[in-house]
Amino acid sequence: MTITVSNKGWVVIPADLRKKYNLKPGKGVIFVDYGGVLAIVPALENPILQAAGLLKAGGPSLIHILLDEHQKELERE
Repeated sequence: MTITVSNKGWVVIPADLRKKYNLKPGKGVIFVDYGGVLAIVPALENPILQAAGLLKAGGPSLIHILLDEHQKELERE
């Protein structure tokens, strides 16, 4: 699918994609440059609330894993 950029820099997001990603008038999007690939990402409405729980506790502690690995390296030396 090719979309043309207007002389004002506007692009029209096709209706099926707006519906799929719930892009309503006034909703924000973020442009992300991945070094040659430009992505349009829907902005989170409340990033702190929506990110809550992403890093839930209960799994192995990265700090303990790194300390254990460091101890093993010291013992090998």
